[in-house]
Amino acid sequence: MSSDQHGHLTLPGTSSVGVLVLHGFTSTTASVRDWARALHGAVDGAGAHPGVSVPLLPGHGTQWQDLAEQPWQAWRDAVDEQYWRLRRHHEHVVVCGLSMGGALALHTAARRDVAGVLLVNPALALVNRMARFSRLLSPAVPSLAGIASDIRSETALESAYDRTPLAAVAQLNVLMHRTVRTLPAVTAPTVVFRSDEDHVVSGDSAELVAQRSSGPVRVVALPDSYHVATLDHDAPLIERMSRDAVQRLSRGEDFLGGAPA
Repeated sequence: MSSDQHGHLTLPGTSSVGVLVLHGFTSTTASVRDWARALHGAVDGAGAHPGVSVPLLPGHGTQWQDLAEQPWQAWRDAVDEQYWRLRRHHEHVVVCGLSMGGALALHTAARRDVAGVLLVNPALALVNRMARFSRLLSPAVPSLAGIASDIRSETALESAYDRTPLAAVAQLNVLMHRTVRTLPAVTAPTVVFRSDEDHVVSGDSAELVAQRSSGPVRVVALPDSYHVATLDHDAPLIERMSRDAVQRLSRGEDFLGGAPA
């Protein structure tokens, strides 16, 4: 295993499956680290683990001004780089993502050969409707208060910027719009973990995935978590169901595995 505190996390594996896990907007890999480690526990019939890659996306993990300078294509290209790295060593790739990472996972699944998709509150529509005006507002208002730690648990804290650059929100808007347009090209089986109460991403996001994707989609309710559910009360459910899905795939079984657990 190799990693730093908030940077790229790599968990080597020798099974037929590689897993790409993507963090959210303004956040770091710390928000999905436990999820990634749970996925690494999905052993195949020979006891081999999947290879797991958790990249730190461009503009993240430093200062919010760096994020303001990133076009959405930089995030896409960073994800593509890790996808192809996994494909060199694994027959199948599963893409996973939280929030913006969920949008990137879907965007990847629409353009690349993926075997499964795991999403936690994917960002395809935001609760704050003013976000659509971010491109117009950003020259006059460079940043607003941060959106981190929308977590129901009182003991959890998300490592993320304390300011949200509006220029980057404008790029997120482009990514979300383009991802929604490509949803019909997503044919891989998909699991969407959706919090009953989310103050960042609209519930319309999960509905868009379920209605417009061409592959089978299962929506799993998270009754005891807010947006950053990978750090919240329902994290054990997310980790268990995700691990089981990848384990079934590595053993040649159905990714969705019939009725929900």
